[in-house]
Amino acid sequence: MRSMAFSEAIQKLDAYWLYLVNRRWSNPVFDTVVPWLRYQEVWYPCYIFLIAFALINFGKRGGWWIAGFIATIGLSDTVSSRLIKLSVERLRPCNNVDVLQFLQLRVTHCSGGYSFTSSHAANHFAMATFIAITLQPIVGKKIKWVYVWAASIAYAQVYVGVHYPIDVIGGSLVGIAIGWVTGNYFNKKIGLKGLGTHA
Repeated sequence: MRSMAFSEAIQKLDAYWLYLVNRRWSNPVFDTVVPWLRYQEVWYPCYIFLIAFALINFGKRGGWWIAGFIATIGLSDTVSSRLIKLSVERLRPCNNVDVLQFLQLRVTHCSGGYSFTSSHAANHFAMATFIAITLQPIVGKKIKWVYVWAASIAYAQVYVGVHYPIDVIGGSLVGIAIGWVTGNYFNKKIGLKGLGTHA
C-alpha cells in the first residue's frame, strides 16, 4: 500500500511539473519555436556538418567515429524504445484523459507509443555525451555546450505535452550512460586525440 501511495504521489507531482512547463511557463515565442526542436529534419544540417567534419579532419578514424556515433543512437533507441518503454508501459500524458484536459497539446497528433522513457531525450543525450567525450580532446571543453542542445530537445517533449518531466529525465540519464560507454570505448580503441584538425 505504501509503495502504491508513493507511486501515486510521484505521478501527481510529475503531472504538476508537466502543467507548469506546458501551461504556466508558456509564451508565444516558445509556442512558435519549441515544437520545431523536436523534428529531426531541423537538425539534418548539424548531422551533415558532423559527418563532413569527421571525414575531412580525421580520415579513416573519422569514418570509425561516424560508425560509433550511429551505433550510439541505435543502442540508445533500442534500450529506450524496445526495452524500457515496453517493460514500463506508461501512458503518454496526451493519451491520458485525466491529464489531457489540463494540457495544451502543441503537436498535430499524439503518438500511440509509451511515455517512459523519452526516446528523444535518450537519443540526443547519448549523441551529446558521445560527441563531448570523443571530441573534447580536439576542440576543448566548449564542446560540452552540446548538452544545451540535447536539453532543449528534451524540454520540448514536455512543453508540447507528449512526455512527463520524469520521462525526459529518465531518458536523459539512459542516454548519458550509453554515450559514456560508447564514447569511452571509442577513445580507448580508436580515439582522435593527437590527430589535430588536419589529420
